[in-house]
Amino acid sequence: MGVSHLLEQMVFKGTAARSAHEIALSLEALGGSLDAYTSREHTVYQGRVLDEHLAHAADVIGDIVFRPLLRESDLALERKVVLEEIGMVEDTPDDLVFELHNEQLWGTHPYGYSILGTRETVSSLGVEHLRALHTRAYHPAQLIVAASGNVDHDQLLGALDDTGWFGTPGGDPVRLVAPPPRTQPATYRHVQREGAQTHVVIGARAPEHGHPQRFALLLVSMLLGGGMSSRLFQRVREELGLAYSVYTYQSFHADCGMHGVYVASAPNTAGDALDAIRDELRRVSEGSLPDAEIAMGKQQLKGQLTLSLESVSARMYRAASVELYNEPYRSLDELLALVEAITPDEVAAVAREYFGPDEMTVLSLGPKEP
Repeated sequence: MGVSHLLEQMVFKGTAARSAHEIALSLEALGGSLDAYTSREHTVYQGRVLDEHLAHAADVIGDIVFRPLLRESDLALERKVVLEEIGMVEDTPDDLVFELHNEQLWGTHPYGYSILGTRETVSSLGVEHLRALHTRAYHPAQLIVAASGNVDHDQLLGALDDTGWFGTPGGDPVRLVAPPPRTQPATYRHVQREGAQTHVVIGARAPEHGHPQRFALLLVSMLLGGGMSSRLFQRVREELGLAYSVYTYQSFHADCGMHGVYVASAPNTAGDALDAIRDELRRVSEGSLPDAEIAMGKQQLKGQLTLSLESVSARMYRAASVELYNEPYRSLDELLALVEAITPDEVAAVAREYFGPDEMTVLSLGPKEP
């Protein structure tokens, strides 16, 4: 309920070797960057620097990860910052609606908790909670290091060794595991909120990251709402003029996933937009994707996978995910072959199993119920 995120923020407040200001300057003064984020499964610290500064980046990240001071005085200030961050989400309906939908979909399972926590949980967290999590999770046996760019494996290992990563005391090697995920029965909930639009998320459980159906689900989701040519964009925006923003989304975790559709529309037309989305979901789930559309979707998905590798950061995340999800490394050609091998029968099975609108949870946020 926010402890992982709060710890991620706190490590930047200082170490025995560096003040908070020195940490902020450490890579930026070299033209690079240093930042972090917490997701539902992982906390990530990342630096981007010129290749000649690899050892310095390893030293800085190792310092904040292994040796943060975690002082009570810093926590009092950082707690206020996180409370402001929670306030930002509360003031941003297109963020808040996803938080509310997660809560509705997963109930009391940790996937339904806010990454930031709540005002109550963040206010109750003390230094002892941060230190307990740090001792449990912030040591080499619990960490994965990934790098991309002008660097090779031995060079990376040398930089880590030179900057003390391998000399850090070990800890419990068993990874923390969440309880088995359980989605709640499909429901509808409206949250009253003043505003110019009603925001709607309709979503459901999806297969896990390593599931053989993952690429077929990505294909169906992309054809449904993945761009300007998608069915939902053409229907809801272009034909009916009911929304500026409508799109599909998906997240794949180690043991399950989730997917759905987001739309924002004027309070008086949000119901029409939701009806149109449900209609397209029903058509897709009943097998309305012809072979020609599937073939086009394969080309689109293969192009996206190929172009994504132009990003150094995307290559880094891809390398990390191999270990994070205990999956074999696949070359680009192998990935493209997996996409090309998707059959119409597999598409129909995925659409039928995951995209039926009657099996999806709906959460709306706005001044008027759709």
